[in-house]
Amino acid sequence: MGTFSHTNDKGKANMVDVSGKPLQVRTALASGFIYLTEQTLDLIRENEMKKGDVLTVAEIAGIQAAKETSRLIPLCHPLQLTRVEVKTNLVTTGVEVTSTARCVGQTGVEMEALTAVSVALLTIYDMCKAVDKSMKIGDIRLIEKTKTEV
Repeated sequence: MGTFSHTNDKGKANMVDVSGKPLQVRTALASGFIYLTEQTLDLIRENEMKKGDVLTVAEIAGIQAAKETSRLIPLCHPLQLTRVEVKTNLVTTGVEVTSTARCVGQTGVEMEALTAVSVALLTIYDMCKAVDKSMKIGDIRLIEKTKTEV
């Protein structure tokens, strides 16, 4: 087995030095899901949740979270994001959240896309917790990541 890139020669946590890597356009797509009751879905659909417009607030929260990823996850590099998009989709059993993150940089943006999805889902949970005690968040995953030459 090779060496781990996130540890130093003493086995301690270490942020990887990416300074020697070329600048590339990096993109990542992630998704996740929150399972909700039919009553909760109706309240969201009709925009009758007491805390406000659940889907819009979740999308904004996800974008904000992507921009804070390096502050939340210790060994992530701070990136200059050029695009973050968070979409929510109401379906019969809950809400699917997808996020696309992009930057021109020397390391990937998958953690930003995953963080955006996670916080958007947590925001939905927070806004609906008064009416739905059976919510379940899951299926958070990276769908795709790409890098292309600048």
